[in-house]
Amino acid sequence: MQNTKPIPPALRKLLDDARRAHARGDHAHAGQLAAHATQMDAGCAEAHHLAGLACLDTGQLGRALEHLNRAVAIETENAEYATHFARALAMSGRRGHALQVANIAYALTPTDPLTLDALGGVYMQCNAHERASAMFRRAVAALPDHAMCRFNAAVTVTFTGNLAVAEAHFDACIERMPTCWQAYGLRSRLRLQTADDNHVEALRTLLARHPAEVDAQIHLHSALAKECEDLGDYAAAFEHMRLGKAAARTRVDYRPEQDRALVDALIAAFPGPVATDSGYGSDEPIFVVGMPRSGTTLVERVLSSHPDVYSAGELMDFGMQLCRLAPAGAPARLGPELVAQSHRYDWHQLGLRYVDATRPQTTLKPRFIDKLPHNFLNLGMIAKALPKAKIVCLRRHPLDTCLSNFREAFAEDSAFHGYSFDLLDIGRFYIQFDRLMAHWDTVLPGRILQLDYETLVAEQEATTRRLLAHCGLEWHDACLAFQRNTSAVATASTAQVREGMHRRAVGRWQKFRPWLGPLEELLRDAGIDTSTAARS
Repeated sequence: MQNTKPIPPALRKLLDDARRAHARGDHAHAGQLAAHATQMDAGCAEAHHLAGLACLDTGQLGRALEHLNRAVAIETENAEYATHFARALAMSGRRGHALQVANIAYALTPTDPLTLDALGGVYMQCNAHERASAMFRRAVAALPDHAMCRFNAAVTVTFTGNLAVAEAHFDACIERMPTCWQAYGLRSRLRLQTADDNHVEALRTLLARHPAEVDAQIHLHSALAKECEDLGDYAAAFEHMRLGKAAARTRVDYRPEQDRALVDALIAAFPGPVATDSGYGSDEPIFVVGMPRSGTTLVERVLSSHPDVYSAGELMDFGMQLCRLAPAGAPARLGPELVAQSHRYDWHQLGLRYVDATRPQTTLKPRFIDKLPHNFLNLGMIAKALPKAKIVCLRRHPLDTCLSNFREAFAEDSAFHGYSFDLLDIGRFYIQFDRLMAHWDTVLPGRILQLDYETLVAEQEATTRRLLAHCGLEWHDACLAFQRNTSAVATASTAQVREGMHRRAVGRWQKFRPWLGPLEELLRDAGIDTSTAARS
C-alpha cells in the first residue's frame, strides 16, 4: 500500500524541520519533531521513517525498528525506507531478516547515492560483499567527491580482492577528508610497503600535527607500525604499535579478572564429559574457532574452497540466540551468571534457533562455516545444542599469536577485543584461552580438531586431508588451491589469504624478541611453552 494522501502544510513543516535537524546532527530534536509528526498523522510513512532514523542515532534500537517497520508497511515500494529498516535489522543482529529486506530495497532500484551507500553498508554487515561492492560503486559514480562513499567502497573492494582499486579509493578518501584517520591504517595494510613507495614521512608529519587527537594517534601509529615493519625497522614498528595501542587503551575499560571469572564459570559448568543427546541434529555447521590472528581465516578459505561448503563469515548468531533464550532470571549476556544457569537451556531449541538464524544465507550449500574466533568460549554449549556440528580450533605459536593481536588495530568498542590494547593483557587472555581449550579437549573427546597453523603451512596436503576428514568432507583438489577462491574475505587477513601457502608469518615474533621479554615471562610462568621449537 502506498500513502498518497496530500500532506497538510503544518505536518509538512514539521517533517522538513525534522529532516534539517537530522542533517545537522541534532538527532534528539529531530526525534522530538518526528514523534510529534507521528502524533499528528499516525499513517504518515515519512514521519515514522524520520522518527526511526532519530531513534537509531540516539541508541533506541527497539523503537527504531518499530517506526521503520511501520514506514515500510505504509509505503511498501520506497527503497529508502526499506534500506533503513534493513539497516536497523542488521544492527540488531537479525542479519537473515536484514538480508531479505535489503534484497527488497535492491529490487526497488534505488537511485539516491546516500541510499545506495546505506544499502551497501547493510550488505556488508550481512557478508554479501559482492552486492555491497556494487552498491558502493554506484554511490561513488554518483558522488565521486563524497569521502565516506569512497571509504566504504575501498573497504568492500578490499574484501573482494581488488587491492589496487581499494588503495585508489583510500587515496581519494584521504584527499577529500584528511581526518578520516581509519583510512590511513587500512591503506597501509593493502600491500608490502617499499623504500621507494611508502607513506612514512607523510604519516609522521600528520602525527606531529595532531598530538591531542586520539583517533589520529591510534590509526596513524598503526599505519606507521605496519610500514616501518615492512621496511625492516622493527624497533620503530614496535614503538608505534605500543603508542597506538596505548592511545586506544584510554577508551577501553578492560579487566582481565572478568575473563578469568568467565573461564572459571565455564569449567565449573561443564566439569565432566558433555552429554550431547538433547540438541538439534543438523550437521550443517562447521565452527572454526581460536585466538584471533591464529590462522582461522586460512582454514576458512581452505574449507570454503570445497564445493559443498559455504563461508558465512564471523556470525554472531550463536551468542545472540544464547542470550535471547537465556533462562528466566539469567542476565542476557555471556558471563558467569548466565553460565551458571546453562543447565536450564532447551538445547534442541537453541540449536534450531541458531541454524534458522543463519538462513537464508547458508542454504546455498549443504554445509556452512561459522568463523567467529571467540566461539571457543561457547564450545560446551555448542556441543550440547548442535551435537553433529564439526569444530576446528586453530593454534599458533603463543608469541606469534600474542604479537599478531598486538599488531592488529581492533576497534576500541569491539565486544570481543578489549584485551588487545596492552601486550600483557593479550598474554593474560591467551592464558585463559589455553586453559579453556585444554578443558574442552578433555570433556569433549574427539569433538574438536586442534590444528596447528605451523603444521598446516609446513605440511599442507596432509593437514588439509586431516581437516576435511574431521569435517566429514570428501577430498577435493580445490582445497589445496584456496588462493583461487574468489569469494570475499572480511577479515584482517584479506590480503594474505589471496596468496598461496607461505611461511612468512611463521616465527615473526623473533624479529620483535627484544621487546617481548615481559610477555614471555608471563606465559612461561603460566606453564606455556614459548621456545622457538614450540609449534614450529
